Amino acid sequence: MPSSLVRFLVHWITLALSLWVVSELFDGIRFADGKALFIAALVLGFVNAIVRPVLVLLTLPLTIVTLGLFLLVINALLLMLVSALVSGFVVAGFGTAFLASIVLSIVSYLIGALLGAGTRAA
Repeated sequence: MPSSLVRFLVHWITLALSLWVVSELFDGIRFADGKALFIAALVLGFVNAIVRPVLVLLTLPLTIVTLGLFLLVINALLLMLVSALVSGFVVAGFGTAFLASIVLSIVSYLIGALLGAGTRAA
């Protein structure tokens, strides 16, 4: 059980740190305070775990036709959904969300690779 908790916390911190980096890179993404940042990271994690698989399944034909590029649109829409749900987290528009979701994925992967190296079970 502690292993699951540690993985959850590492993922949450990774996502929060990635969101902070993206907010520093893009003027159209802002957080009112640290609390909004951590709540947005938590909500984004839940949205990615629950809503994203449903959307991917529902849009599978479109995703296949676009050779997977529609997944970028789904990521941007989910980022905008989280900004609508979390007060203190603002995403300026779809273009910002689209570019930010690409950078967010890359930064999250890199930070996760650095932080998560010792948390994998053998």
